Amino acid sequence: MSTPDPEKLKELENRIARIRAANAPKPAKEEHHTMANMAWRMVIELVAGIAIGFGIGFGLDWLFGTMPIFLILFIGLGLAAGIRTMMRTAEEVQKMHMAQAAEDKEG
Repeated sequence: MSTPDPEKLKELENRIARIRAANAPKPAKEEHHTMANMAWRMVIELVAGIAIGFGIGFGLDWLFGTMPIFLILFIGLGLAAGIRTMMRTAEEVQKMHMAQAAEDKEG
């Protein structure tokens, strides 16, 4: 078995590094996926709030035998909680964008 030629190994490493640099992911696509994830997160937060409110309301109505009262009340509260959580997420996204814009402005 022969020893590898150091010059050929160095050349191969350089070629691999150039190919990896050329195929590196673009930050713009990463931004798009981040925003899509945030949008889905907001939708899930809203739906989860309504679903939890529905579950609690239905359970209390079943327990007390008062069918629509608690169901309507807790669906409304779940909707309000979901919207409030969505607004917090929107503030988080806005702060992230403002910090990124300030960073871009400095750099």
